Amino acid sequence: MPHRNLLTKVPKSAQPWIATLVRTIFDQPDADAVRAQFQRLVTTIEAEFPSAAEHLDAARDDRLAFTGLPREIWRQIWSNNPQERLNKEIRRRTDVVGIFPSRAAVIRLVGAVLAEQTDEWTEGHRYMGLELLAKARLIPAQPDQHDNDQPNLAPIAA
Repeated sequence: MPHRNLLTKVPKSAQPWIATLVRTIFDQPDADAVRAQFQRLVTTIEAEFPSAAEHLDAARDDRLAFTGLPREIWRQIWSNNPQERLNKEIRRRTDVVGIFPSRAAVIRLVGAVLAEQTDEWTEGHRYMGLELLAKARLIPAQPDQHDNDQPNLAPIAA
C-alpha cells in the first residue's frame, strides 16, 4: 500500500503530517521497533482520522513484509521505486511513438528498453549485492518435528 493511498483518507492539510509519521516507520533499527512504531502510528491517527487508521491497519502485513528479510536490504525492498522508474521510461518511449503498427512493434520497443535496463544494472551497479541476495534467500522455517536440534532453513521459492 503506497502511503499515497493512505493520504487520500485524510484532509489535504493533514497529509504532510501523516506522510512524515509514515516515514518514521522505516527509520527504526529492527523489526520489533518497526512493528511498535507502526502500531503507534495507527493509534495516533485513529482518533482524528478513523478511516485512515483502518486503511493503514488493514495493510499492516503488506506494509511490514520487508521486516521478514535481513536489515541490510530493507532500504531496497520497502519501496517499488525502481519498478516505477522503469515503467515511467517505458511509458516515455512508447508515448514518443504514439500509435504502433503492430503488437510485434510494441514488443520490440519494450523489449529493447528492458534489455537496456538489464545491461545498465549488470554492467553499471547492482541494486543489491550478491551476498545480500544470498542471505535473503534463506528464511527460518518451522522446526521439523523429528529433529529439534538443528535450525531448519528453507529456501524462499523463486
